[in-house]
Amino acid sequence: MSDGTTVHRTSRLRAPEWLFLAAVVAGWALFVIARGEDRAWDFRNYHWYIPYAFLHHRIGFDVAVAHQATYYNPFLDIPFYWLATNLHSWIALGALGAVQGANAVPLYLIARSIFFVGERKLVAALLSVLGMTGSLTLYLAGTTYYDNVMSVFVLSGLAIVILHRDRLREGPLWQGMTLAFGAAFLVGSAVGLKLPEAPFALGFAGALAVLPGTWRHRASRLAAGMLGGLAGVAAFAGFWLIKMEHLTGNPLFPYFNQFFHSPLALTASYRDMRFIPHGLELQLLFPLLFSIDWRIADDLPFHDIRVGMLYVFVIATIFVGTIRSRQRAEMVSPAAAWALITFVSISYIAWLKVFGIYRYVLLLEIMAPLMITVAVALWPLAPRTRWTIAGVVLVGMLCFTHTDLPDRAPVGDPYIQATIPPIVHPNRTMILMTGETPMGYFAPSLPPQIPVVRIDGWMIKPTDGSSLTRATRARVDAYRGDLYVVFSPFEANRNHDALKAYDLAIEPKTCRDIVTNLAGPYAFCPLIRLKADAP
Repeated sequence: MSDGTTVHRTSRLRAPEWLFLAAVVAGWALFVIARGEDRAWDFRNYHWYIPYAFLHHRIGFDVAVAHQATYYNPFLDIPFYWLATNLHSWIALGALGAVQGANAVPLYLIARSIFFVGERKLVAALLSVLGMTGSLTLYLAGTTYYDNVMSVFVLSGLAIVILHRDRLREGPLWQGMTLAFGAAFLVGSAVGLKLPEAPFALGFAGALAVLPGTWRHRASRLAAGMLGGLAGVAAFAGFWLIKMEHLTGNPLFPYFNQFFHSPLALTASYRDMRFIPHGLELQLLFPLLFSIDWRIADDLPFHDIRVGMLYVFVIATIFVGTIRSRQRAEMVSPAAAWALITFVSISYIAWLKVFGIYRYVLLLEIMAPLMITVAVALWPLAPRTRWTIAGVVLVGMLCFTHTDLPDRAPVGDPYIQATIPPIVHPNRTMILMTGETPMGYFAPSLPPQIPVVRIDGWMIKPTDGSSLTRATRARVDAYRGDLYVVFSPFEANRNHDALKAYDLAIEPKTCRDIVTNLAGPYAFCPLIRLKADAP
């Protein structure tokens, strides 16, 4: 049986609504352009390099230029790289900003569909805008971390389920399966493009499961959802997983190598497990603790209590839901509300166990204003009281939100500007990299015929004992052309030690600088061999 008060919830948007959503998307695009070019560590490390390496067939020609990220799926980064290398930089940034701003669209559609109030469109508009005001959401505007792009995929999948919940519950089975398949395909696509989105796939499955319906409806939509999710993963990650398996022996190279045993890497997980909380007390308090001190959950600064508040309100609502309460006027569709609560709860628990990195759960920050309001709407109180509580909480949430907007580079063409010193014999030259400093972003500015080989960093070290290191050492030892090294001056001692392990040294008083528009300068030095009998 359908919700008795959901008339017109899937009606077409009217012109003012289209104008509102277009204004939000366009405003976000302008905000991103005004902010400038991203200088973030990850962008300088791999978001610019790996699409270049894939499109120019440099996988295997270069070595570990972007540390572990050298072997990440490049498909997520290709669109922005293509735009920024073929169009003006401001156009590429505007397109990125528009996609990130599009999170407001499924948020609006979900809120518009589930609330039973006369001004539901106004409520939906306010909640969708509030969803874009989170501390890390603002920080990541215009960056290529893409957590705020994958959220569009997942939110869109949720919106399909919420808007068509009656069909999923009691419509023809084939119709429900089609909707579940399409929605899950979007969520699976997010996972395929960025594997840390996997917790949201589990949450999405939970949402499909708790929606009301006969066992036939539940089983068929879950089966279709599973197939849709797998199809999404296969579409955007299948090729890359097969390629990595073929090249390295590990489809997730180098991660989880304690299970895949690729000969190129060590028997280790290579995962960042610094932020995973251990111990029941810490796990239970984690959202409250990182609301106070962001450093326990991320390297990127955020000052926001909304996820912590969402955590408290969801727990309270689950507790209230177990108590048979007096009859109350419905403010929100119970079926949709509990599906959304199930989604955020399962997603959060999976994230807590596997990652613990706040950025990977950015979607919950975006959904927090909506979900806090949904949670309060289920309480057995008078409607005015519930709206008052939700309003006070959301205003308080805004008062405690503060964003440290990072410094950005001015927008200019070309997007990456690097001054490379003259290289006498580019056709017989190899460039080495050392240290942990991210330098992949200026590798595309080097002459394309030159291999770039990292001999020291996060992924590879001169004495780590891996097969990749041995193969790299053999390749450098056998090379008969000119050798150069590039490194950050702050890591001069580390560079010296790495070169010494390879029986190399910097030719005295010959270093020059590589200067870029994002960071640096970097030392660029010709090398000499320490052993007289070296090739």
